[in-house]
Parts: sequence; C-alpha cells; structure tokens
Amino acid sequence: MKQLSDYRILIVDDHPFQCVHLADLLESAGFSYADVATSAEAALQMIGLRPYHLVLIDLNMAGMDGVQFIDRLATLHHNPMLAIVSACPRRIMNSVALMAKEKGLAVLGTFAKPLTSDHARQLAGQLRRSSAEAARPALRAEVDTVFDGDTLEHALQQGQLCAWFQPKKALASGRIVSAEALVRWQHPEFGFMLPGSFLSAVRRHGLDRALLLRMLEDALDAHMRWRREGYRMPVSVNLPTQLLDDPDLPDELEQMVQAKGVSTQEISFELLEDETTTVQGQYYMGASRLRLKGFGLAQDDFGRGYSSMYSLISTPFTELKIDRAFVSGAADDEGRAAALVSSVQLGRQLGLQVTAEGVETSKDLEFLRRIGCDCAQGFLISAAVDAGAFSHLLAMERQAMEASHL
Repeated sequence: MKQLSDYRILIVDDHPFQCVHLADLLESAGFSYADVATSAEAALQMIGLRPYHLVLIDLNMAGMDGVQFIDRLATLHHNPMLAIVSACPRRIMNSVALMAKEKGLAVLGTFAKPLTSDHARQLAGQLRRSSAEAARPALRAEVDTVFDGDTLEHALQQGQLCAWFQPKKALASGRIVSAEALVRWQHPEFGFMLPGSFLSAVRRHGLDRALLLRMLEDALDAHMRWRREGYRMPVSVNLPTQLLDDPDLPDELEQMVQAKGVSTQEISFELLEDETTTVQGQYYMGASRLRLKGFGLAQDDFGRGYSSMYSLISTPFTELKIDRAFVSGAADDEGRAAALVSSVQLGRQLGLQVTAEGVETSKDLEFLRRIGCDCAQGFLISAAVDAGAFSHLLAMERQAMEASHL
C-alpha cells in the first residue's frame, strides 16, 4: 500500500499565499511537499508533463475557473483524484463535485476555506480508503467484457460469487442488530472483486434472479450459524425490483426460508428505488405479498432517485435506508443536514425504522444520533466481512458488554 509521501499532489489556486498554506498543511499531515499552480491553464500544462495522484482545486479563479478546469481535466488520458477547496457556498461545491463524478473523476471531498489541519488529516484518511477504489473503474472496463454468461453461472454454482455481511448498529444501544448481505467474487484469475467490477455483467446476462437466490441461500446459512453461536441476527438481501414482475417469486422466496427452518421475520429485502418493474402493478403485488408473508421490506438509497416520496408512501415498507449522499459530511454541510433531518423525521412519522448508510466519520455518527436516526451502516462501523469474521465482531461486542457489567 502506498504511503502518503508517495502521492504526487498538485495545488491549484490563484492566491499564492493559499498555495503555500495548503502545501504546509499537507506536509504536516504526512504528504510530500506539493507542486503548485496559480492558474488552471498552468495546472493543465503541468498535468500534461507529469501525472499527479491528487489535485486540490479552488473554484473561483481568474481566467479559467475551477469548473472549466474540471471539465477539461475529464477529457485527459490521466485523471487524478480531486479535492475541492473553496470559499464558494457549499451548495456550489456539492454541485461541482457531482459534475466531476458524472464525468468519471474521483472526488475525495469538498472543503471550505480556510483548510485546517483537521481537514488535511481527513483528506489523508479519505485518500487511503479511496486510492484502490479510484483504480477499480479501469479494472471493470478491462474485465467486464470477458464475463460471459457461462462464466457467471459457473461462479454462482461454485460459490465463487457469495455473500459478505455488513453490520448495522442501533444508535441508541451501540449494538449490532442486523446484517446486510452484499455480493463479493473470489475470482480464480482476478482475485477478490467488488460488485462494481461484475454486477453490470450479471444484469446484462439476465442472472439477477440466480444472484438473488444465491445471496438468500448464503444469508440463511449465515443466520443459522450465528443462531447456533447464540446470536439472533436478522439479515437483509438486495432484491432488484424488476424481478417482482414474476408473480411466483414471493412464494419461491418463502419456500427457501421455510425449508431452512428460519422465520420470514428474520429476513428483509431491500428494494432499490431507481429500479422499476416492467409492470407497475406487479411491483405493488409482489411487495404486498412479501409483507403478507412476514418479510421485512426496505426502501434502499432513499433520496437518490426521482420517485422516492411516492414510492415510500405507496409501498408497505418497514424500513427506510437513507442514501450515503445525504449522510456523508452532513455534520458540516447545512444542505445535507437539512435533507437528512427531514428524511429521518419523515421515516419516523411513517412508523419506519430509519437507517443511515455510508457513515464514515464519528462526527456524522453523533449527528445522526442527535437527530433521532435509529441505525447506521458504513465503514466507520465496519466494511462487509465474511460470515466467520462477522461472528468475530459479534463475539467482541459480547465480550465488551460483559466486561462493562463487571
């Protein structure tokens, strides 16, 4: 893994004092001394001569502004990661960050001037987490084309595509209360792979249903393992809503759960709001039948799509999962904070359990606790792990609780 001193950094700001200040802060956080450019035009020339891992960019600059710079940068062969450091209003920075992401650039964060030592340390932490992720789109473009249907079916049958589990913690008690099953692939040639590298191929070859059943099977096995170890741990599984076009799917899912001797109340299905069924009536039929059978039903990634509100009030959900876009950085962002507070209040008023996704900082976690959010998931708590490692998390939690009562 790269050390912070290995990263080549470019600071782009038309105020020379700001360049020196940012360079000093980054050096104190563990980075090597950064190169500086006092105009966007000069920065593009420097990037053409020497690739950089990270570019810190101001937005409001004379001549070519930061937005134009990002637009030009996205057309280059080499695309460094970005951090936006500006005195512009937060909503402008967020909009520009979204633009950059849509153009294929990795954005580590947006920071209001003046940048502080805490911000520099936060940037260092985000860079460590994101450096591997930034390279993953290239891997996906390279390997996605070789994943034919037969290869994927074989991987499903052999258990190479399998469920890992991310814990969900209750904010009131701090205890792990459930697990979300997330697909991972231990590929014999490419090694350990996250879903961004292969999920589009699964969908392209019409294997969504086979993947759903694989995930449910693994989730049931993990649930029974944890039950034998003395833990009651409900599990949720992602369900592509277009599969609800099949009116027999709820019955098949119920039969699988009952065959394992597990109550349907221990299993929830998370529906992605940006995926819709071919026949809308089938969606409501399928969702209603899943609830009648006792399954939990969560609206996933709430706030990301366009039909959030109508979907929320017209589907018999038991849980509302708020998208990470509203959660990450909410403690320091008035716009995100307002949207997050409203979403939590709405979920509570509808009688739903409210879970925040993508929690990465203790400041955001404490903010969620203050506004009455029920549960949280994210890297601050734990990344997804295999069933055995999840057992270890549960055992460590139990030991800590027993020790606290001594």
